[in-house]
Amino acid sequence: MRILVVEDDTNLNRQIKDALSEAGYAVDVAFDGEEGHFLGDTEPYDAVVLDIGLPQMDGLSVLEEWRRAGRTMPVLLLTARDRWSDKVQGIDAGADDYVAKPFHMEEVLARLRALVRRAAGHASNEIVAGSVRLDVKAGRVTVDGQAIKLTSHELRLLSYLMHHKGKVISRTELTEHLYDQDFDRDSNTIEVFVGRLRKKLPDDCIQTVRGLGYQIADA
Repeated sequence: MRILVVEDDTNLNRQIKDALSEAGYAVDVAFDGEEGHFLGDTEPYDAVVLDIGLPQMDGLSVLEEWRRAGRTMPVLLLTARDRWSDKVQGIDAGADDYVAKPFHMEEVLARLRALVRRAAGHASNEIVAGSVRLDVKAGRVTVDGQAIKLTSHELRLLSYLMHHKGKVISRTELTEHLYDQDFDRDSNTIEVFVGRLRKKLPDDCIQTVRGLGYQIADA
């Protein structure tokens, strides 16, 4: 999953990015509203962490512009604890959830997991496809109850496919959502990771739809 963090406080921006990266997300960052608006308008993010008090363009204006342009990615707002009006305005502008500063990073991670999960149509932290189970919170995968060991890139790829099970996902889409902006993207890398995953999963788990991409059956 690929996340955009828009926060002008350099230290807080870094802390959020580090926590998200450690949790297995690909993360892009912006430090002002104009840059954040541009990235959110041009890149396919799975969710956004957006501060309200940004320079150049405030967070609510950024959010309103995205929604007017038809951008539907989940947005988690960062608000000041004593500004209840910010929360109301943020929800009305199209935010999906909010966290008040100061906050515990675990709360941000939990709310992001929920936003991404709900956006993909899943109610639980556990996603099941046949004998394969993905615990989103723990980052744990089991096959017939037995835990399997995956690299961070393998887990990202499997997680994206399972969040969107039943849909055919192109190599381009996978590349766009699994790697951050600065990563040297190569769609052939996806084929390598799919090959590795297939050796660890049941034979029919990841299906190739010729000319279109990959799919995990919704079963």
